[in-house]
Amino acid sequence: MESLVKKIKCRYARIGVIGLGYVGLPLVIRFGEEDFKVIGFDIDESKVEKLNKGESYIKHISSKKIQNLRDKNYFKATSDYSQLEKADCIIICVPTPLNEKKEPDLKYVEKTSDEIAKYLRKGQLISLESTTYPGTTREILLPKFEKKGLKAGKDFFLIFSPERENPGDPVYKTKNIPKVVGGITPTCTEIGKILYEQIVNKVVVVSSPEVAEFTKLLENIFRAVNIALVNELKILADKMGIDIWEVIDAASTKPFGFMPFYPGPGLGGHCIPVDPFYLSWKAKEFDFRTHFIELAGEINTNMPNYVVSKIIDALNEKEKCLKNSKILILGIAYKKDTDDIRESPGVEIIDILKNKGANVDYHDPYISNFSGMRKYPHLSMKSIELSEKKLKDYDCVVIITDHSCYNYKWIVENSKLIIDTRNATSKIKSEKIKKA
Repeated sequence: MESLVKKIKCRYARIGVIGLGYVGLPLVIRFGEEDFKVIGFDIDESKVEKLNKGESYIKHISSKKIQNLRDKNYFKATSDYSQLEKADCIIICVPTPLNEKKEPDLKYVEKTSDEIAKYLRKGQLISLESTTYPGTTREILLPKFEKKGLKAGKDFFLIFSPERENPGDPVYKTKNIPKVVGGITPTCTEIGKILYEQIVNKVVVVSSPEVAEFTKLLENIFRAVNIALVNELKILADKMGIDIWEVIDAASTKPFGFMPFYPGPGLGGHCIPVDPFYLSWKAKEFDFRTHFIELAGEINTNMPNYVVSKIIDALNEKEKCLKNSKILILGIAYKKDTDDIRESPGVEIIDILKNKGANVDYHDPYISNFSGMRKYPHLSMKSIELSEKKLKDYDCVVIITDHSCYNYKWIVENSKLIIDTRNATSKIKSEKIKKA
């Protein structure tokens, strides 16, 4: 323990980050900024090649930061997992998706832990950051590692520390987001705390990995349930002829007991659409049904269909049917000002519209093309260029992602019909605009 702690505090410890996506790459940069040498691991050879050229593939992470680490010899990327033996601290940031039955799919965590087990040596710290159900660290990782005859808390150290990345957030970055740490033993927890204290302003220690795992799920379930609530109220408000956005703005003036959440076309990203189901699945082991999670999931999952129904209604008012109509989707990233397309409701809406016979294009300034998505392998599309002529050619323009760079006044002026799912046109008065 003393040797590893000294290495960490003196910046001699080499850090290994497995999974170089929206969670792993910011960690690589943060450790590099604090003068740690980092090895990044990823099975995607194209990512490895780009990073070793000093190039970024994530919009909000500049290539300059990566190149700076490369110039200082602080970072290299590899797909060779035998290099794990050189790392003193290994951080796992791999995907934890759901399968078709909305059950946890831990194949990436399992494969990664198998690779770590091959090269595990005394004195290493392993931190799992991938969101998962309570018990994963102790029930899946620990047995694999101790099978080598090493003892957690003595020979190696194992913790869970949930990721809290918020891609594109201008205020909260890795450094100023508190880090929760729960270890298999008190010694594991203490070393994990010391590691993360080097790169974040505040570390919050909890009593076990299970508490840390549950903490991450609570954070995301809280958001999923409240978003489902406002999505349901949006539908009701629409039937009553009331603007839900105005209602939320008014309620937000209350200085206590209220936190605003906003409706939208559906949930996207890895966390909110996926993570709550990890807990609802685990709950069945205890003969317990998580009603709120399941209901929220049902409401949020149905929002793309609701948006399509509003498109159909709006076209009907124009004496147009959906089939063969020309539809333009504005923005397919799951959140504004990012290039993150994971679980994007925009892609689902495109798929539904195409299946109903509409001719659909999209524009997104941050996503030039997409293809081969897990849920939509049949879709392959390129972003069109926006122009007055093209906008006027579409029967309906649907705002799915409210990117800041869009000139909404110009878009409204040059479009026949606007379906706004994000209240992006709130300051524009026009009979062309329909809220959804």
